[in-house]
Amino acid sequence: MRITKQIMQVDNKTIIISGASRGIGRATALLLAQQGANVVITARNVIELKEVESEGQGKIVAVPGDVSSEVDMERVVQTALDRFGRIDVVINNAGYGVFKNVDEISVDEWDALMATNVKGTFVLTKAALPTLKAQGAGHIVVVASDVAKRTFAGGSLYTASKYAQEAFMGALRKEVRPFGIKVTGVYSGLVDSHFHAKGHGHETSQNWLKNEDMAESMLFIISRPAHVVIDEFMVHPLEQEY
Repeated sequence: MRITKQIMQVDNKTIIISGASRGIGRATALLLAQQGANVVITARNVIELKEVESEGQGKIVAVPGDVSSEVDMERVVQTALDRFGRIDVVINNAGYGVFKNVDEISVDEWDALMATNVKGTFVLTKAALPTLKAQGAGHIVVVASDVAKRTFAGGSLYTASKYAQEAFMGALRKEVRPFGIKVTGVYSGLVDSHFHAKGHGHETSQNWLKNEDMAESMLFIISRPAHVVIDEFMVHPLEQEY
């Protein structure tokens, strides 16, 4: 059997990333820009988003917006098309967590989290799909969590959102593969980021995955040869049981 070395090539690919003002999204945007990709980033925090753009050496374009807004996400997609003429990859990364027992969760908390984690994945994907179908190629990545596969006490809201993303991806994958469009679910374990209660860099999370680990995972996933799709990508720090 002949074994060939595959180069992780994303040069001049156009990549949209949501939730890119910090954490995994920010690290991914910067890495992909360094590798020569044209990166369009979106998030609600305008100041942080512009800071990422300024670090991108001209390869990152910031488009502030709410991922749950159809108008905002259509503007993100149109910006990518106006600037670069096509869309190669959409990384649905926007999301956050609320961790409480069921009777402590407010209806407003439920609706707000679902709007970002679930509706946001749908809205951005829907906005990009006509272009990807017309191209006959593209790649949709959804950054979910390993809790799309399991549950835990105090995680009813967050895990429900991730299970919803999992189901969405499963149906989407069947719909778009005939159009040459790839769909990948990314299921990460513990990541040392702002996401967790004790904050980024806390001593208890020093052996967790880093944002840069996730960025390198994303680079690997989207740079496979055209005939290869990674349907699911599960990644954990070694110290975490699963």
